[in-house]
Amino acid sequence: MPTPATAIPALRTRRQHLLATLTLPPDGLPGSLALSHPRCGSPTCHCHTDAQGHPSWTLTFMVAGTKRVVHIPHADVDDVRRRVEVGNHFKAAVAEVLAINAQLLVLERQARRHEGVRPVQARRAMR
Repeated sequence: MPTPATAIPALRTRRQHLLATLTLPPDGLPGSLALSHPRCGSPTCHCHTDAQGHPSWTLTFMVAGTKRVVHIPHADVDDVRRRVEVGNHFKAAVAEVLAINAQLLVLERQARRHEGVRPVQARRAMR
């Protein structure tokens, strides 16, 4: 396991790289794109004997804590897929930056303790 002295610079470098390359995608989409094969209610329709049913694409995402599911026409699937991938890539990069910040917080505190710097509470108690 790397020591705080070696891990801190590496994490800072990774964070700086992510921040330098991170751009908010103007057309990115959240969520996931899924293909389902629902069957209709008509007893004479092919979907009752065909395993593929009626292929249907949906985009599922959250808005203000509510799950939304939106039908995506077949003609738009490739564009929506690309936009979801861009949105998910952005979201993953932001999550990585935040995780690095949390790791740095812990490692920097450990490094200060290791150097003999007393925590704030201990310094106040000595007054």
